[in-house]
Amino acid sequence: MKKIIIGIIVVVALAILYGFSTYNKLVTLNVSADTQWKQVETNYQRRFDLIPNLVESVAGIMKQEQAVFMAIADARTKYAGAATPNDKAAAAGQVESALGRLLVITENYPQLKSSDTVQTLMSQIEGTENRISVERMRYNTAVQAYNLRVMRIPSSIVAAITGFDEREYFNSAAGSENAPEVKF
Repeated sequence: MKKIIIGIIVVVALAILYGFSTYNKLVTLNVSADTQWKQVETNYQRRFDLIPNLVESVAGIMKQEQAVFMAIADARTKYAGAATPNDKAAAAGQVESALGRLLVITENYPQLKSSDTVQTLMSQIEGTENRISVERMRYNTAVQAYNLRVMRIPSSIVAAITGFDEREYFNSAAGSENAPEVKF
């Protein structure tokens, strides 16, 4: 009888230790995903800080392209008001579309393309876009690790008891698979 009680105590103790360990791992993975999303937002902010400089650099030369600048400004405003990662991603997609049109426009204006200021800013934007892409990928990898832990048995039991739910992956905005159309 004593061995049965000791066995039950050991099993209960191991279950409790497993529960604590799993809970701590879920917290760690959740915070990692949050941190990685902040990296995405940091790079979005870098993009939004660069855009006004680019706009000022080219606005004098490209007065006829005000629609592109307005689209960028509108998307930036939508991003600032977005509450969820998917809303922010949608607003960021609008910026990407407008920037794509702007890049095509600069290719068609030799005097604009040759401007050192514009070239430097375009290079900075290109670098920022690459950073954003990398950070989005890292975010989705962090979410994947977290979601796998939340979904797999037996950690899914601890997740359900402690309120950990699956997180959403970063998804591209609808229509982002299509190249932007530029009309002159």
